[in-house]
Amino acid sequence: MNAPTLGPEFVGRTGQILERLNRLYPALIDLSLARLENLLARLGHPERHMPPVVHVAGTNGKGSTCAFMRAIAEAAGWRVHVLTSPHLVHVTERFRIAGRIVPERELAAVLEEIEQINAGAPITVFEVLTAAGFVLCARHPADLAIVEVGLGGRYDATNVIQHPAACAITAISMDHEAFLGNTLAAIATEKAGIIKPGVPVATGRQPTEVMAVLARTAGEKASPLYRRDHEWSITTRADGASLHYRDAHGTLDLPLPGLPGAHQIDNAGLAIATLRASPLALPDRAWAGIAQARWPARMQRLNGRLAALLPDGWELWLDGGHNPGAGEVLAHVMAAWPDRPTHLVIGMKQTKDATGFLAPLLPGAASIQAVAEPGQHLAQPVADIVAASGGRATAGPTLHAALAHLAASAGANPAPARVIICGSLYLAGVALQLDGWQPD
Repeated sequence: MNAPTLGPEFVGRTGQILERLNRLYPALIDLSLARLENLLARLGHPERHMPPVVHVAGTNGKGSTCAFMRAIAEAAGWRVHVLTSPHLVHVTERFRIAGRIVPERELAAVLEEIEQINAGAPITVFEVLTAAGFVLCARHPADLAIVEVGLGGRYDATNVIQHPAACAITAISMDHEAFLGNTLAAIATEKAGIIKPGVPVATGRQPTEVMAVLARTAGEKASPLYRRDHEWSITTRADGASLHYRDAHGTLDLPLPGLPGAHQIDNAGLAIATLRASPLALPDRAWAGIAQARWPARMQRLNGRLAALLPDGWELWLDGGHNPGAGEVLAHVMAAWPDRPTHLVIGMKQTKDATGFLAPLLPGAASIQAVAEPGQHLAQPVADIVAASGGRATAGPTLHAALAHLAASAGANPAPARVIICGSLYLAGVALQLDGWQPD
């Protein structure tokens, strides 16, 4: 069997190394721990020499929750490592080491070291990247490491971490059914696999069958479980401009989250609950750090070259959500914007449920255009997205063409409107490149 393509997002020196490593194993995804455990042993177990770890699993909101935790810890003056996936433009984005994106030359050197030590043994690219993240975290001093699960939890490569300070499980919905199961309970069982004996775990609002799985697993592991509206709560105050948080440690009056959307209140609260449930001691000033959280392609306002294609006064937004749960969240965001029409430009990955993602969005969209960018890895054909919309969508078929069509249709004196590019993190990466975005 030939090794699958890594896609155009793996470029430069790091891309050349990863292409070589990709030939060692004929699958990009093979949920297992043994290969990585063997490699980490040969590397001297860097995962055992990291600062305190918070491990984050879930379907939607993992990256945002990690961003809130990072913002909180950095508001306390802490140095923070953050390991996330996937990246949007360049692989270095996956590794924020002591507050900074790792330089490509340093990442390439670590990957070459791993390649030599691995000595041709079967290994997936994600396992190599996970090992690289652990090596980088172990070699740079920091006060906290935030580690996002790649896929699932129980057999995800990041689950070699045996003694995290705390775990967080974000909103769980249907996604990756081929790997995790075709029911919410089955998917929740995989996500709950990160729960470790005696380690506190926090979660936000969940469907009943999901919460039952999390509660059962936490009980079996004697792990304290912190649930929204039970052990902790977060609400918007009557002024609409601040938040009130409560748990057994007391109450907090907080600013609104730095990431837009009502769903981000749940993610911000989960970040706070997880850190307060852990043995980590953060000063009171840290919690207001949620207002400083930033995370690309999560309801991100674009103001660059793509935005310039739209009429004056129009807004261009980008969101990488790509499953039915993300569609529901995006529909709620649109409903909270009644002041002007919202147009959607949607591209999706081949394996994603376009019908499920689109269903909640159709009623609130002024128009829908389907796109597939030439550089969009594993892009779902435009015709398939149009069919999934029941014929409501039209063919873009590219971002430039779709935005140009909206501008032309608006006429000489256009009323203000919003446009959201959505449906795929791969599409989001292309959009960011076209808009001229650079990671900080």
